[in-house]
Amino acid sequence: MLRCLSTHLFLKERLHPGLLELAARSGAQAVEIFAARQHFDYTSREHVHELADWFASNELQPWSMHAPLFPDREMGRAGAPAVNLLHPEKSRRIDAMDEVKRALETAEHIHFKNLVVHLGERSDTWSPRTLEHALTALEHLDAFARPLGVRLLAENLVNEPTTPEHLIEILTLGHLTRIGVCMDLGHAHMTVGIPDAIATLASRPGTIGSVHVHDNHGMRDEHLWPGDGNIAWPKTMESFKALAEPPAFVLEIHYTLAETHTAISEKVQSAFDRLA
Repeated sequence: MLRCLSTHLFLKERLHPGLLELAARSGAQAVEIFAARQHFDYTSREHVHELADWFASNELQPWSMHAPLFPDREMGRAGAPAVNLLHPEKSRRIDAMDEVKRALETAEHIHFKNLVVHLGERSDTWSPRTLEHALTALEHLDAFARPLGVRLLAENLVNEPTTPEHLIEILTLGHLTRIGVCMDLGHAHMTVGIPDAIATLASRPGTIGSVHVHDNHGMRDEHLWPGDGNIAWPKTMESFKALAEPPAFVLEIHYTLAETHTAISEKVQSAFDRLA
C-alpha cells in the first residue's frame, strides 16, 4: 500500500519544502499536491521550480495532483466561478479545461503520475448532455496528459454524474482505457455506500488508481481523521486488500482541523497505522 498524504491538510499555507519534509517525517511515502493557487501556485515558475528541485533530491514521491477547483486565490469566496468541466455554457467548460491544463503543465517539472479531476459540481445532474460533456473533457485532457506521463483519475463526488455506476459508464462508452478513478471514501459513504462503490468500480479491473481517505458521519463531507466518523474501517480495508491491484491510499484531511505540526505528524502516522 502506497501511503500518500494530500497537501489539502495545509491548504491555508503556501506549500513549501518544510511541509513536504513534515509529510515524509510523518510516514508518508508520497504526496498529492492540491492545486489551489493560494497554496500551490501552478502559474508561478518560481514556486513550481522550488518544489521540483526539492523532489529531485528527496525520496518523497509526487504521486498525484488534485486539479484546481477554482481559478483564484480565494477558493471562490470573492465570486470567481468554479472550475466546472460539465457546465452547460461552452465558454465556462473551455475556461475550466484551460485552468486544469495550466495545472497539468507543471508535470514537466514536478513529475507526478496522476491527476485527480472533478466532473461537475454538487448540483449537476445526469443526462445525455452531461455524458457528452464528460466524454469531451476526459478525452481532451487525456490527450494533453499522455505526453506528460500523467494518468487521469476521475473522482466520485456527491453529484449524479460521478456515481460509481456513471463513472464506469463514462469510461466504458468512451473506451477511455487509460483513465481510472480516484475513489473518495467519504463521498461514497455519503451516497451509495462504500461496499457498493468498491464492487462497482472493481468490476472494471485496474480502475481504482487512488483512494481518498477521510471519515464522516454519512451526512456532511467533513474530511475527518479515520476513526473520527462512522466508516467501518476494518471491513473497508479488507475489501481493498482483496483487489488484484491495490490502489494508493491518499489521506485527505480538512485543513481547518490542522493543529501544531507535531500533533499533525502523530495523527498522520496513526491514520496510516489504521490502514495497514
